[in-house]
Amino acid sequence: MSSLVEICDNAMAADGPLAMGLPGYAPRSGQRGMARAVADAIERRSQLLVEAGTGTGKTFAYLVPALMSGRRVVVSTGTRNLQDQLFARDLPALTRAMGAPADVALLKGRGNYLCLHRMQLALEDPAGLTRAGLRELARVRSWAETTRTGDVAEATGIPEDSIVWPRVTSTTDNCLGSACPQWQDCHVVRARREALRADVIVVNHHLLMADLALKEEGFGELLPAADVVIVDEAHQLADVATRFFGTSVSSRQLSQLLGDLRAEGLLAGAWDEGLARDTGSVEKALARTRETMGRDTGRRAWPAPGGNVEQAIETLIDELVVLAGRMTALDGLSPGVDGVASRVAQSVERLTRLSGKADPDQVRWIEIWPRSFTLQCAPVDAGPALAARRDERPSAWIFTSATLAVGGDFSLVQARLGLEDADLLSVDSPFDYPRRSRLFVPSGLPEPAARDYTQRALGAMLPLLEASGGGAFFLFTSHRALREAADWFRAGAAAGGYTLLVQGDEPKDILLRRFRDAPRAVLLGTGSFWEGVDVRGPALRLVVIDRLPFAVPDDPILEARLDRSRENGGNPFREIQLPEAALALKQGAGRLMRDVEDQGVVAICDPRIVGKSYGRVFLSALSPMPLERDAQAVAGFLAEAQAREMAS
Repeated sequence: MSSLVEICDNAMAADGPLAMGLPGYAPRSGQRGMARAVADAIERRSQLLVEAGTGTGKTFAYLVPALMSGRRVVVSTGTRNLQDQLFARDLPALTRAMGAPADVALLKGRGNYLCLHRMQLALEDPAGLTRAGLRELARVRSWAETTRTGDVAEATGIPEDSIVWPRVTSTTDNCLGSACPQWQDCHVVRARREALRADVIVVNHHLLMADLALKEEGFGELLPAADVVIVDEAHQLADVATRFFGTSVSSRQLSQLLGDLRAEGLLAGAWDEGLARDTGSVEKALARTRETMGRDTGRRAWPAPGGNVEQAIETLIDELVVLAGRMTALDGLSPGVDGVASRVAQSVERLTRLSGKADPDQVRWIEIWPRSFTLQCAPVDAGPALAARRDERPSAWIFTSATLAVGGDFSLVQARLGLEDADLLSVDSPFDYPRRSRLFVPSGLPEPAARDYTQRALGAMLPLLEASGGGAFFLFTSHRALREAADWFRAGAAAGGYTLLVQGDEPKDILLRRFRDAPRAVLLGTGSFWEGVDVRGPALRLVVIDRLPFAVPDDPILEARLDRSRENGGNPFREIQLPEAALALKQGAGRLMRDVEDQGVVAICDPRIVGKSYGRVFLSALSPMPLERDAQAVAGFLAEAQAREMAS
């Protein structure tokens, strides 16, 4: 009997079923090598960490062994787009080509499904909805009568950020579970049942972590039934895990809880003067707590210096305790009222835990917005908890991404994911970087701390922008630099009739569509535009990165990790900050080459990449693009590339 490795090798051969059944498919040595490693890990039920360079074809490299194994498989992705692509395109194409039918299910978090009970509450008590919100609620009601899945992505004419969606979808906290009067018709329950019958279940990292962390999301049975767990975009998992192994309470959650109490009380005929008074007292305590935090927004250490915030939170807890006491008289009145009472008690417990004695392995902080706040704690290191939970389940675990290693070193990601004993594999991209790309570092720029750095860096990019004729991403490490660049472009500093697109002016998908369609487009972005953005072909010819993406150590978790490294006698810059920045740079630079025919330039304005000894770490992390310092030479390369595109 052939091994799974041999079966996959034959399936991906030049005369195999994929070549015969998939238009345009051609064997790739890196893809087949990765597929062999995945197949071997599945057979041995081992752990495998694979960095697969862009263009490797990693999706097929893990799906083919998964499908041919005949085992129960969970595939987790970092983004909804990849989740939809796997379910709607890749898996159907592979099962047809290989003649290996499989029952495939797509499972999203409960916030993606209409909750019939909460829709009823919103219709009974629409207080707080604007006229637009009331119109959107009416559309939801009409759509609810025809939808089979309840997937909110199906609903047309209602914006993704509509204030209606939180009112008609559920969370772990406000779901009534089997006590809900709509349980038999629940869209979440139906989706879960279909998933548990499937051979392959496609989920996202948040759902995977809810299952792994045993935090009831309505999908707690996924992993025990899985023989194989595949984590794509694995570089995102550690941050998701950190949040799931922590605790948080937000003022918005508490405000929503009070709104649900009013709605459930009205529905059950229990809303009276006493409940209204105690609810109002909690609302006032919430407002006072936010007032004590001042006008400054952002993250702040917790416990907070001065004690005013701590005293306000103690008062908030006391008011919640009073409210919980009043609700004991309503026990058993209705599932909805019982559910709200349970949430009040849970809020008291969480706030008490957050304001109590600190756990040395946890870090606590406050996140402050103009009108709201969140109290949070999270583990300094989620790796051990991840490893312990995985070890409870004897499955094969495959982790893959295009950015996991720095110069072949996986140690940072291994530690953060608790994968010190995993097998490692690095698969190079098949793209011809030496011929089709250049890495440009301009000469003569000051270090980023200089006051006029952004304007000078932008000025140094003008020859490249003119040579490329647009088709440029400018990626920034801060919103301040982004705004400064937007003002610079709008002031006409870059003459040439460019179509300027700025993150925040429109939704991300609209900006990207306009970028692809406009002939002389320049897109300015930060944060989410550094990864997960796929613009293929001549639309993108130039990627400009303003400075090396070192994280500012004001993030409480990062700060705690740096402190722990120092306490253990380590070098936090070399062990944590430098490799994390190198991986982030790798993500940003990776926006340029997305297809074998792509070509262009990655420009890094920061002179430290060539002027500091640690610059070698960044250069080793990047794809093998020839380094060029002469702007005229790089402009000539871009002009030649544009001429080749026009000729073809």
